[in-house]
Amino acid sequence: MDLDHGKCWANSKKDSWRTTLLLAYQSLGVVYGDLSISPLYVYKSTFAEDIHHSETNEEIFGVLSFIFWTLTLVPLFKYVFIVLRADDNGEGGTFALYSSICRHAKVSLLPNRQVADELLSTYKLEQSPDREYSSKVRMLLEKYKFLHTALLILVLLGTCMVIGDGILTPAISVFSAVSGLELSMSKDHHQYAVIPITCFILVCLFALQHYGTHRVGSFFAPIVLLWLICISALGLYNIIWWNPHVYQALSPYYMLKFFRKTKKQGWLSLGGILLCITGSEAMFADLGHFSYAAIQIAFTFLVYPALILAYMGQAAYLSKHHQNADSISYYVSVPESLRWPVLAIAILASVVGSQAIISGTFSIINQSQSLSCFPRVKVVHTSDKIHGQIYIPEINWMLMILCIAVTIGFRDIKHMGNASGLAVMAVMLVTTCLTSLVIVLCWHKPPIIALVFLFFFGSIELLYFSASLVKFREGAWLPILLALLLVTIMFVWHYATIKKYEYDLHNKVSLEWLLALGPTLGICRVPGIGLVFTDLTSGIPANFSRFVTNLPAFHRILVFVCVKSVPVPFVPPAERYLLGRVGPASHRSYRCIVRYGYRDVHQDVDSFESDLVQRLADFIRYDWCHPRASCAEDHASASDQSSVKHRLSAVGNAEFSRTSVFEVDENMNQVSVSFGFQTVESIGDIIEMNPPKERRVRFAIDDQDESESPTEFEMRQELEDLLAGQQSGTAFILGHSHVKAKQGSSIMKRLAINFGYNFLRRNCRGPHVVLKVPPASLLEVGMVYVV
Repeated sequence: MDLDHGKCWANSKKDSWRTTLLLAYQSLGVVYGDLSISPLYVYKSTFAEDIHHSETNEEIFGVLSFIFWTLTLVPLFKYVFIVLRADDNGEGGTFALYSSICRHAKVSLLPNRQVADELLSTYKLEQSPDREYSSKVRMLLEKYKFLHTALLILVLLGTCMVIGDGILTPAISVFSAVSGLELSMSKDHHQYAVIPITCFILVCLFALQHYGTHRVGSFFAPIVLLWLICISALGLYNIIWWNPHVYQALSPYYMLKFFRKTKKQGWLSLGGILLCITGSEAMFADLGHFSYAAIQIAFTFLVYPALILAYMGQAAYLSKHHQNADSISYYVSVPESLRWPVLAIAILASVVGSQAIISGTFSIINQSQSLSCFPRVKVVHTSDKIHGQIYIPEINWMLMILCIAVTIGFRDIKHMGNASGLAVMAVMLVTTCLTSLVIVLCWHKPPIIALVFLFFFGSIELLYFSASLVKFREGAWLPILLALLLVTIMFVWHYATIKKYEYDLHNKVSLEWLLALGPTLGICRVPGIGLVFTDLTSGIPANFSRFVTNLPAFHRILVFVCVKSVPVPFVPPAERYLLGRVGPASHRSYRCIVRYGYRDVHQDVDSFESDLVQRLADFIRYDWCHPRASCAEDHASASDQSSVKHRLSAVGNAEFSRTSVFEVDENMNQVSVSFGFQTVESIGDIIEMNPPKERRVRFAIDDQDESESPTEFEMRQELEDLLAGQQSGTAFILGHSHVKAKQGSSIMKRLAINFGYNFLRRNCRGPHVVLKVPPASLLEVGMVYVV
């Protein structure tokens, strides 16, 4: 399931189809685990209370008709044929849609955006001409700031519902699979056995998460394939043996008959029917691991037919067995001789389905953290080969506790189904709204097409959502409560992060202040490399001035490091680093901007340090070989020729070089790619160049040549200083901040900042823990932010 494997195609058609079919097979264990186990609980949840199975069979046939058309319209038509095409460089999910929208319209609330980010190879925009109607929609979104906030809250709401689904899906999946024991033991024994067994399986499932799914991933696809074959074979058997004419119930006419007889109770029962499409969002969320064709083939030709046969088989059996109307379960339609094998396969399949949503929850929390929308947590990468497989210890144990609490608290499929159904439909509504914007802004289609998409699929999802919402007191309150709590946490964290950035931006110090620091002021330069971490992409951060004020010394090699996220799924390593000078070459001060996408794996501190030094050495060589003021001298007067035009260089293994010049507008929304030096004009150059192919931890300096020019001598001196600094050691200078609301702030702001944010900051991982900085190399600077 390698990401690159999923995106590459062989030259020959034979190899191409072989690759696609292999990916389609592998997708069964990752994408379709949750969706494939829904037959275990759909009918039981639907007939739990609102409607009853009668002799006329109108209820069971009406439910079957609803299931068939829901599966056809939502997963097949909406996701497979439309939403999967709204990918972001092959990646899917809520953040992929939001990222695409942010690139086509300036609606992102990320503070440190740069013009240079648009040069990334993954920052691709649609090449279609910008139509008048798409321009009007974009201008409307960009004009009103509250729409930016509303869009972010919508995305966060969808994200929180996915996290809520990560709590509910393992509980309902394992519980419904284990509940098959009720046919093999008395009711008194059954009620005391199912809950402990379910909790034991859940504890084992979460306890094994730190090993990573790649260690057991090879077993996932065969289990789901075996389960799909099992339910389709049983469905076909029940159709042929009990009611061969059950196919007639696929007609929409039976939906009308269903509503005509059940009326309001039939509408309420839709909260159980919608569970047939739980897991559909995984097709889009896990798109990055596979290809569009692989997911399309797997669902269209295997998963979809198997599910339809399974539901038809259950309906065929129940249409001839009305004595079991009070105990409708999937297992009653399984021949008695096969119940134990089917039970074992069902439990394994439920574990696979649960594993998929748990992994997805880890992934989406990591994406939220990358976009400054979630408190910092420890992220462990469980596989060096498979892209995106991560483990978050804190979240894992919280999910386990909440899953067990849901199982013990609800104790039945009805309440779990109501809760899970509302979370699923909320995520789908968010996806529908965001896809409608993508249709206009990214695909440049007429707004009428987006409105048709929005109203058609939105009306279907709203119908199901309303049926779940009215069951607020019967379990649906749980995902709403979780979503409100998580949205509050995420929005408060994001809001405070932006306010901290604005404070840093207003309080940064000038370059002249940095250049004036010297022995005359009692400031000394000590051996080594000092990495000053900041969110600013230009200027000197206030925490460094505070550091020098309290400790009148700083390192001979000084690097201002900004680790930032950009609205793309991943940044190629060759384009990750932007390097430039801060002041003249003799000052030995540099700026490094490290860019990551929302699905990128962040480097650990050891590889980052060695990689940064190597990139700095390559930058120094390039910078001395290309005159820094050559283009400035053509346009500047003689009195201004002393001004040096500094630039940022993207240093990496690029196959080509390009130079682009940007006009810089340094304000709150668009931060300069230059450093605010004394120049004729504020212009930054972004240059890609080819470093040596072999990657080295230590860089080599050629022996001194008597015939070398003064420029080569100065370059050698700078490289020797860099090597000496690396040998002396590296210090990581980070801010240790305390944020408080300024006088006169509203009560809500004071609560959010003084209590909410500071509570989260004290109880989450610090920046040095996330970066894995050794304590001996850490220097923390206390800062009080009044925002």
